[in-house]
Amino acid sequence: MSYPHQQWHLLITPPAPGAWNMAVDEALLEAVEGKQQSAMLRLYAWDPPCISLGYAQSSADIDLVRLHDQGWDWVRRPTGGRAILHTDELTYSVIAPLSDPRLVGGVLESYQRLSLALLKALHSLDIPAETHPTYISAGNRVGEPVCFEVPSNYEIVIQGKKIIGSAQARRKDAVLQHGTFPLCGDLTRITQALAFEGERERQQAATRLLAHATTAEMAAGKIISWQEAAQAFISAFQSELNLDLVPVELSARDSQRANELVRDKYADPSWLGRI
Repeated sequence: MSYPHQQWHLLITPPAPGAWNMAVDEALLEAVEGKQQSAMLRLYAWDPPCISLGYAQSSADIDLVRLHDQGWDWVRRPTGGRAILHTDELTYSVIAPLSDPRLVGGVLESYQRLSLALLKALHSLDIPAETHPTYISAGNRVGEPVCFEVPSNYEIVIQGKKIIGSAQARRKDAVLQHGTFPLCGDLTRITQALAFEGERERQQAATRLLAHATTAEMAAGKIISWQEAAQAFISAFQSELNLDLVPVELSARDSQRANELVRDKYADPSWLGRI
C-alpha cells in the first residue's frame, strides 16, 4: 500500500524509569489528540529494569518481595496485554491521529500496516521474521501472566516465536501503539519476579516462555546494539510508510505533562494496584 509522503517527528529519549516512560507516551498521545504535536515515532529504553503490567492485568501477578530483591521497578501500562520485563531492549511507540492513513480503521488494520515497517526493520538486521497470521485472544491464556508466551494477530515472530510484542491505546482522535523488541539476555528472568503457586510452576512458565519467544541475538546469531536497532527502525518506518522523520526534543510542555502523569498516575499506588 502506498501512502502520501508525510513528515512525522522522531523522538529518541534516554533510558528512564518505567513511570516516566509510560507518562511520556501518554503525554504525547494527549498532545497529538489536541493537535499540539505532530505524529511521532519515539524510541526509548528503560533504567532500571521494569516489569510493566497490562491495563487490566491483576497486580497480584507481581511478587513484590522478589521484584525488590532483583532491584527492578514495576508500572502499569495504558495499553492491554500481559506482563513484560523491559531490559536489554528497544522500545518503540507510534503516536498519531486516527485520521492518518497509516492508522485509520480498526485496531487490527492499523497493526497490520505498522507491522510491515517492523518487519522491514528486522529483515534489515538479518532476522527473517514474519507476521503471526492467527489471532489468539488474551482470554485463551488468562492464567498465564507473561506477555511473550502468546503471539497475537500481526505481531512479529520468527519460526513461531514472538520477537516483537505490541499493544494499542486509543482515544477519540488519536492512537498510541507501543511495543518491545528484546535484543539480548535471558527472557526467563521475568518469572523470578512474578507470583506462582510454587517453584515447579515458575519453572514451567520459564520453559513455556523459551518455547514461545526469542531475542534479536538468538534470532540473528549476533549481538545487535540498541543504536543499530534504532537506526533499522528509523529507516524502515521512513521507507515502508513513506515518512520523513524529523528529530525533535521532548518539549517543555510535554515534559511538564509527563511529570504530572508520573505524580498523579504512573507512580501512584492507586493506579498501580487498581486491579
